[in-house]
Amino acid sequence: QLHLVESGGGLVQPGGSLRLSCAGSGLGLVNYAIGWFRQAPGKEREGVASISRDGTNRNYADSERGRFTISRDNAKNLVYLEMNNLKPDETGVYYCATNAGYGSRWTSTSESTYGFWGQGAQVTVST
Repeated sequence: QLHLVESGGGLVQPGGSLRLSCAGSGLGLVNYAIGWFRQAPGKEREGVASISRDGTNRNYADSERGRFTISRDNAKNLVYLEMNNLKPDETGVYYCATNAGYGSRWTSTSESTYGFWGQGAQVTVST
C-alpha cells in the first residue's frame, strides 16, 4: 500500500521551532511535487509551503515566508518543513500531499492541485 506519513509534530511554546517530516511508504517522493498544508481548529485547510519535484522552486504562504523552510532529500525519500518562531494561530494538523501532474519545476500551495494526502501531524503552539 502507498502511504504518506507525517512526523515531528508536538507541543511547542510560542517562538519555538519544530521540524516536520513527510515520508513516502511505497511511494517515491522524487516523482512528486510536495505541499504542506495546515488545518487549524474550526478553519479550512490552507497551503503553507510547497516544493517542486527537482527542489529548485519553493512557494510559501505570505504569513510563513521567512520563518518556514521546505526542503527535500530525495535520496532519503523525505520532505521537511522547518518551522521557526511559531505562533499560537499556527496550531493545527499539518498534512503533506503529492502532485505528479506537472513539470519538474512546478510547485503550488493550492490545495486543489494535490491528490494524495497523509494522515497529518498535530502541532500545538501554546504556553
